[in-house]
Amino acid sequence: MRRRRTGAAVLAVAALALAGCGADSSASTSAEPDLKVTGAYMPAPSMDTMAAGFFTVTNSGGADTLTSVTSDLSDDVTLHATKGGTMEEKKSFAVPADGTLDFASGGNHLMFENLTHQPKQGEKVAVELHFAKSGTVKVSMPVKSATYNPKTGH
Repeated sequence: MRRRRTGAAVLAVAALALAGCGADSSASTSAEPDLKVTGAYMPAPSMDTMAAGFFTVTNSGGADTLTSVTSDLSDDVTLHATKGGTMEEKKSFAVPADGTLDFASGGNHLMFENLTHQPKQGEKVAVELHFAKSGTVKVSMPVKSATYNPKTGH
């Protein structure tokens, strides 16, 4: 009789331990995103109809998705990826849990088309990044020289 109780107690403790492990792992995958946007800039455009934008999204929480971008500078702001020298428009970009999403020269970037005006170096462009879970994040994107290359590589 004593062995049965001991065996049942061991099984109960093991079941509780496993249930606790499962709860912890599901909590981490359902955590709210915690986004921070840094390094935003726009190289001064050489033409008055098109510009590019770059930034880094750092996420110290659960996964999110960048779904669109809006700006008073253009009614036509699109998300693009560049791979192997080929530019491709994207509908969205994943922001990994506890990770980063980089928009950098030669890689992912924003395209502003049909500009309302040609922004000049020193100006700041208001941009709204729209995320599936985090909602809208407002960013002030300074216009840098056309040849600006940040030390971080963005």
